[in-house]
Amino acid sequence: MALMKTKSGGAGAFAAFDLNRVSSPAFVIDEAAVENNLMVLSDIAEQSGAKILLALKAFSMWSLAPLVSKYLSGTCASGLYEARLGREFYQGEVSTYCAGYKAQDLPEIFKLSDHVLFNSLDQKTRFWPLVEEARKAGEVFDIGLRINPELAQGEIEKYDPCQPFSRLGTPISALCSEDLNGIEGLHFHTLCEQDVVPLRSVWQRIKPFVMAHKDQLKWLNVGGGHHITRADYQRDELISLLREIASETGLQIYLEPGEAVALDTGILIGEILDVMENEMPVAILDISATCHMPDVIEAPYRPDMLGEAGDIKIRLGGPSCLAGDIIGDYHFSNRPKPGTRIAFLDQAHYSMVKTNTFNGVPLPSIYAWDSRTDALRLVKEFGYDNFKNRLS
Repeated sequence: MALMKTKSGGAGAFAAFDLNRVSSPAFVIDEAAVENNLMVLSDIAEQSGAKILLALKAFSMWSLAPLVSKYLSGTCASGLYEARLGREFYQGEVSTYCAGYKAQDLPEIFKLSDHVLFNSLDQKTRFWPLVEEARKAGEVFDIGLRINPELAQGEIEKYDPCQPFSRLGTPISALCSEDLNGIEGLHFHTLCEQDVVPLRSVWQRIKPFVMAHKDQLKWLNVGGGHHITRADYQRDELISLLREIASETGLQIYLEPGEAVALDTGILIGEILDVMENEMPVAILDISATCHMPDVIEAPYRPDMLGEAGDIKIRLGGPSCLAGDIIGDYHFSNRPKPGTRIAFLDQAHYSMVKTNTFNGVPLPSIYAWDSRTDALRLVKEFGYDNFKNRLS
C-alpha cells in the first residue's frame, strides 16, 4: 500500500492536453510516460540482475499489459483475482501473496502462480496438504514466506508494515531453521515511497538470518515501495545494492514496484458543476474524493491540480452526500464557472484501482493518450449497469 501523503507530480506533457477532448470525469493515462518509467525499471533489472514485477494492486490497467510485458518480468498479485488478471493478460511470472488465503482459492492460485507466498507459519502448516496435492497433480510453483524485519521505516505508523502488532509477515525474531522447511523464498515489503537508504537498512537487519539460511532458499523478494522512477532516486546505488545482495547470497532477487510503474503518468479530469458561497467559494465537481480518489480522505493527502495559480481560493468537493467528500482548497486566477474543466495530477496509481460507486456516483472513463503522437483512444467507459451489477 502506498502512502501517497505527498502524491503529486509535475504536469509534464499534460500541460498541453486539452481537457475538453474527453468526457468527464475521466482518467487519461499517457502511454509514453508509462513506457518511460518501464524503460527505467528495465534498465535497473538489466544492470542489477534482479527481476522486476508489476504490483497489480497499484496499477492494473490491463489494456497496457503488452507494453508492461515488453519491459518487466511479470506481475505480483494480492489474491486470486489479481493472479487471474496477471496470468490472463501479462507475460512472465506471477507471484501471489495474500495476508489471508481461503482454502478453496488455493488450488487455482497454485495453477496460476509461479510463487505463492504465505503470511504466517500457521498458514504454511494448515495449507501444506493442498501444496502437496497440487504438486502431485503436476502444478509447478515455489512456496515463499513473508517476513517482518521488525524495523520500522515509514513516516506514518498506520502505513508501516513493521508497526507494532503488524499483521503483515512473520516476525523474523520468531523464525528458526525448521520453520523454513519447504520454503524456497523469502519476501519482505517494508518501504513506502522511499529510496535506497531505508532498503539498505532493512537488508542489514535481515542479512544475518538470510545468510544463515541461504542454502535452503532460491530467491529473495524485496517487495515494493521503491520510488525508482522518481527523478532524484539513487538508481546507481540501488543497482549496487541489488548486485551486492545477489553476490553475497547467491539468490535471485525480485522487486515488485507498483507506483514506480505509473508515477506521474495519469491525470483525473473533472468538471465544475456549481460554485456556491459559504464564507468562501465552494465548488462542486463531478469528481468525488470518496468515490474516485479515496486516499485523499484515507491517507490523507492533497493532490496537485494542473495549472493551479492565482489568488482566489476555492474549496473543491465531490457530488456525493458525504460531508467529508472534500478534495481540498485550491487557487484560481478567476472564479470558475460551471462547465470549467480541471485535472488532478498523478492519478494513474492507486486512484484507478480504488474507485467505487458510492451514492450512485458514476465511475470515470479511462482514456489512453500518447503524448508523442497525440493519439487518444477511449479504453473503457462505465454506466448504470456497472453500479447496478454490484448490488442485488
